[in-house]
Amino acid sequence: MTTSSTDATSTAQPVVSIASNSSSQAAGGSVIDVSSLVSQLVAATQAPQQAVITAQTQAVTTQISALGTLKSALSTFQSSLSTLDTPSAFQVQTANSSDQTAFTASAASGAAPGTYNVTVSALAQAQQLLSGAFAGVASANVGTGTLALSLGGTSFDVTVGASDNSLADIAAAINSAPGNPGIAATVLQGADGAHLVLSSSLTGAANTIQVTETDGGNGLTALTYGSGNTGNYTQQAAAQDAAFSISGVAYTSPSNTVTDALSGVTLNLLGTTSAGSNATLSVGNDTATIESNISSFVTAYNTLVSAIAPLGSYDAGTNTAGPMLGNALLSGTTNQIQQALYSVVNTGSSTYNTLASIGITTNTDGSLSLNSATLSNALSTNFSAVSQLFSGTNGVAAALNTQLTGDLSSTGDFASASNTLVQQENALSTQTTQLNAQMTALSASLTQQYSALNVLLSSLQTTSAYLTQQFATLPLVQGVPEA
Repeated sequence: MTTSSTDATSTAQPVVSIASNSSSQAAGGSVIDVSSLVSQLVAATQAPQQAVITAQTQAVTTQISALGTLKSALSTFQSSLSTLDTPSAFQVQTANSSDQTAFTASAASGAAPGTYNVTVSALAQAQQLLSGAFAGVASANVGTGTLALSLGGTSFDVTVGASDNSLADIAAAINSAPGNPGIAATVLQGADGAHLVLSSSLTGAANTIQVTETDGGNGLTALTYGSGNTGNYTQQAAAQDAAFSISGVAYTSPSNTVTDALSGVTLNLLGTTSAGSNATLSVGNDTATIESNISSFVTAYNTLVSAIAPLGSYDAGTNTAGPMLGNALLSGTTNQIQQALYSVVNTGSSTYNTLASIGITTNTDGSLSLNSATLSNALSTNFSAVSQLFSGTNGVAAALNTQLTGDLSSTGDFASASNTLVQQENALSTQTTQLNAQMTALSASLTQQYSALNVLLSSLQTTSAYLTQQFATLPLVQGVPEA
């Protein structure tokens, strides 16, 4: 049997055949894309571990955010307690006048409640002087020299020179003089000439105006005024103290604003009372302000409930839980607040000793409702009991403030929980860093191994090509002819 040379050539095959994508070969004939292969292997190794760390980190971050939300809500609620948590917070008084044409009144904290008859016989007023007429107009020369003016116990000097010695110049110099305690000077132009008007800004009998000419100047004597020297001016208004009485006790005051006649009460005298009659001053507890403060407390608590509810909620429809569902800190804080709200407080009254008894009740969603009429009646009936209910030793607001102060302090439960979560977050960050380092080392190791394999495969590829070439050059085997 004979075999043609063509058949022999077509059946010759290389001993080793390694497929290679020329587009992925590196210099030197590499047959593996080492970088891509190592990257995929490292990613496959890292992904499940990083997924666990990422999930845990997200959970801790959510807890930190939820804790911050809770802490902020509690802090805001605590601020509403400042108007209710101490007895002094309830020492808010109001003062009213039965005749506001005679006086108005206001009361500071601690003013003693009571009713007083007030008679106003005179108002405090400031002195005003009108000089005699100076011939001509305001710009006409008066004279030169030095004037010494005083108001009460304070004096100052005005020097009048030859270039500024008109009545208008003198008035301007008085108004701008350093040390002027309150004398205002103006010029009135009349048919008989110009007049200097000196007006005090200070009321009271002691605040009289004095004007003397100190250096024997020329022409200024006509502007002097004082005890025994009143001829140069007409007194348009006398320096006068206010005169009044409270419950028959007479008082005088240099000002119409009186703060020292009745402790804690300010009177603003506006006019005199009719002869033989008086006005009534009533000082009492400012229940309107207290009602407003209590209403603000209810609103603040309801805001707190709205902020807390999503943190510990569970939606069965979506199978979604709030970030602090089952959290001991949330449940513990909520329980303590509710215990304070529902407590029975020793107020000295068996009628008004709970929030419900003054009109604050709980709704089905945990929020509070306020019955204003019930609260108003409680305040007017037993103001002291309502004060004790909130501000007493075991009062609702006082107890809540004490609890929240401890919880939110730098050594409280919230600080401890926050520190724990931060430590967990830092630990997870460290795990991520360590995993990245491990993957870097793995990448280097795999790169080294597959690079070596690449060299081996490249060598085998070269050998295969050589053998293929050698087989191709072998002589053909000739067939033996038949006999």
